[in-house]
Amino acid sequence: MYSQDSISGHRRGRPEPTAETLSGLACLICGTDYRDARGNAPVPEAVVVSHRDGKQLLACHGTCARMASGSVDGLDETPLPLAERVRRHGAGGS
Repeated sequence: MYSQDSISGHRRGRPEPTAETLSGLACLICGTDYRDARGNAPVPEAVVVSHRDGKQLLACHGTCARMASGSVDGLDETPLPLAERVRRHGAGGS
């Protein structure tokens, strides 16, 4: 389990989100790319942890979600389907 000091320090030191993170294609905390679900590697369940510019920000269920939002389950909101997030990302994020 992470301490509150560790979580707060991580939040302060985090760089600005990438375009993929803003489109919901990568974890806000660890950077896991959710598009890898098409390959052989299992991808962790993504949960909505925040919003920015009207878009959902996602994190991996568990530790990443807790570090991003304070809850291992994130917000009580269903993430957009991966195909829709990829489509919006390819269309310039609209």
